[in-house]
Amino acid sequence: MKVFKFGGASVNSVERVQKLGEILSHYPDEQLLIVVSAMGKTTNALEKVAEAFFAGKQEEALSLFKVVKDQHLTTAKYLLVTQALACEAQLADFFTEAEWLLHDQPVREFDYYYDQIVCIGELLSTAIVSHYLNEAGYRNKWLDVRDIIRTDDHFREAVIDWDFTAQKVAKMKELFATERILLTQGFIGSTDENESTTLGREGSDYTAAVFANLLDAENQTIWKDVPSVMNADPRHYPEAQPLPELNYAEVIEMAYYGAQVIHPKTIKPLQNKDIPLQVKCFLDPSLPGTIIHDEAVKGLPPIIVVKEQQVLLELRSRDFSFVAEQHAGTLYHMLESLLIKPNLTQNAAISFLCVVDDHAEKIEKLALEASQLFDVQVIRDLSLLTVRHYTPASLEQLLKDKTVILRQQTPDTIQVLVR
Repeated sequence: MKVFKFGGASVNSVERVQKLGEILSHYPDEQLLIVVSAMGKTTNALEKVAEAFFAGKQEEALSLFKVVKDQHLTTAKYLLVTQALACEAQLADFFTEAEWLLHDQPVREFDYYYDQIVCIGELLSTAIVSHYLNEAGYRNKWLDVRDIIRTDDHFREAVIDWDFTAQKVAKMKELFATERILLTQGFIGSTDENESTTLGREGSDYTAAVFANLLDAENQTIWKDVPSVMNADPRHYPEAQPLPELNYAEVIEMAYYGAQVIHPKTIKPLQNKDIPLQVKCFLDPSLPGTIIHDEAVKGLPPIIVVKEQQVLLELRSRDFSFVAEQHAGTLYHMLESLLIKPNLTQNAAISFLCVVDDHAEKIEKLALEASQLFDVQVIRDLSLLTVRHYTPASLEQLLKDKTVILRQQTPDTIQVLVR
């Protein structure tokens, strides 16, 4: 049994959904669990819906959501014939799920509404893909992953209840007795009160890995619109090189520092059961792609990761007391309570520097809370550059014309905050 994950770029048009069927034709006898993301930029569009709704702009939220509705209905219209009416009925149920909320008024925190709205993207895409595959002769059973993956209620960064989820997956596994292909969503789950949750941005890779682990899959394949894992984002670094082979440790380091190729949590479930991970090209399945395993890999080039929209928080002691002695534990507790994961921290005698993603609402809360103990300075619009296996020449080229704000360095990795 294999687990396939198809990202948003793999299903962002009629032609690409059809291409998915062509890929499956190469696996005629395999039992497959297929995890599919939201189509194209749907998640971004639904984020804007959530923001408008939470800001009290109900009409704007509904108007933005109508754009998402129309895009999916149009895709279904041009993709389906015999399955068209059944697909439209399923889509209508999901539209109603979102619109019922959008006609209300927000009374809870933003992250709750974010998850209820943004999760719709995966439900819409998988409904369309499932109906298309059935029509094209690839019989499959559509599953609502919210009935399988149980999480806590840390909205936008939900933690999976592995014991409960394992029980549900065991029941799901029984379906393979009559179904060769099961198709479900990535990125989302639900609480024990049936409230939708998300597992963190780009969390579909992680969903697939959870299933691979609990199903004892032969391997997991992530289908992307790139030839393989690269040592840098080719959109920003034209000289980026393909990496035919990596190991779990290297990939988890890349993901931890912000590489968008694979979600940071993906590797652990695979490594724990020694399940190989392949990254294959959706546009040309004949390409070898990248294989990721537990063996040593030598001779890697510099691996470059850039995180944009970074915020530097400088917290400075007011009475010249040492930060580490007095308040370090309090600072990390503040970060944890707001579910803020620092991308880089640095202690000095009377100051604490922290680099985080720019989630405006969380940054405001953190700065307000920290200001009770410290003088707080917030600097926005920065970029965090991380280079694994760096060389002096590579650093010189990467930092050309950049203003360095902060630097941390080890023999293997350097991180530089730049403007």
